Amino acid sequence: MRDKRFVAEHRGGLLAIGDHRNLMKWALVMTEHLQTYLPQPIDSLLNDALIVGKLWSEGLVGTGEAIKQSRAVHKYAQTVEDPVCKAFCRAVGQAVATAHMADHCLGPVYYGRKLMNLLALDSEQEFAWQTEKLEEVCPNLYFFILQVMTTNLQSRK
Repeated sequence: MRDKRFVAEHRGGLLAIGDHRNLMKWALVMTEHLQTYLPQPIDSLLNDALIVGKLWSEGLVGTGEAIKQSRAVHKYAQTVEDPVCKAFCRAVGQAVATAHMADHCLGPVYYGRKLMNLLALDSEQEFAWQTEKLEEVCPNLYFFILQVMTTNLQSRK
């Protein structure tokens, strides 16, 4: 059973639309930060998906469009051989999927850790940056999301 705090109010959950949109904004900020570690520019498909995510976070496109973009990114990721680029693609796909299910906002956390480990960079430093941004963008959800992130990361070790 999904945690009701991740389910939108209009679907019977506890998540206000403003908080849901802020989770998308946070996921996008994390993903765009991960992009700085890539050795080459991203494919236009990924850029288009990030734009749709931003538009969704502002209430300018519907959830269906975000789902469509997320699925396209995940399909594209299946063709990517470079593990660093594949991890980034997955982070983008999960970030944009936040429109559909808010708990997908955690995808960039997990794929960010994977990307950092693949590049032999400090994943704990990245996690600290992510949590700092979480507090800035989603202050209402900070403690809840931090708890979920910490619990899930411990279970993935």
